Amino acid sequence: MTRYKPSLYFINVVSTMLVLPVVAILIERSNHTAVPLWPLIGKWFVFWAVGVRLVIAGLRQVTKPSFTANEIFHISGVESLPIVRELGFSNLCVGTGGILSLLKPEWTAIMAIVGGLYFGIAGVQHVIKKPASVNEGIAMVSDLWIFIVLGLYLFYL
Repeated sequence: MTRYKPSLYFINVVSTMLVLPVVAILIERSNHTAVPLWPLIGKWFVFWAVGVRLVIAGLRQVTKPSFTANEIFHISGVESLPIVRELGFSNLCVGTGGILSLLKPEWTAIMAIVGGLYFGIAGVQHVIKKPASVNEGIAMVSDLWIFIVLGLYLFYL
């Protein structure tokens, strides 16, 4: 029987969209029980899911655009690589804003709007296209999850 070995991509996505934000929320909540839950959700999901995840994706897209082109979008050939690199620059910029929101808490809601819209639109695009691979399915589910969490955070703000 073949054992499933999760890819580094899968581990990165699950860690930044769920595990690390939840752990950070639980740690901060255990130290400051009076802090309301939704601001913590916004703070840590913006930092991890928007900030860290998009910086990692951006670095990967800038340095190795063929992974995104081939594994996520199923595009072969070098013609698409400059476009994927530009996507990487955009991801680096938005991700940096998400990371800096820890230093500038007033940016959290703004980065939740920007990141939430980005992930929501990307997730809907994956749904319309119908995932053709495991990685594309992972991207679709995680994009929609982040959109929902950030949308709820903004609603309950």
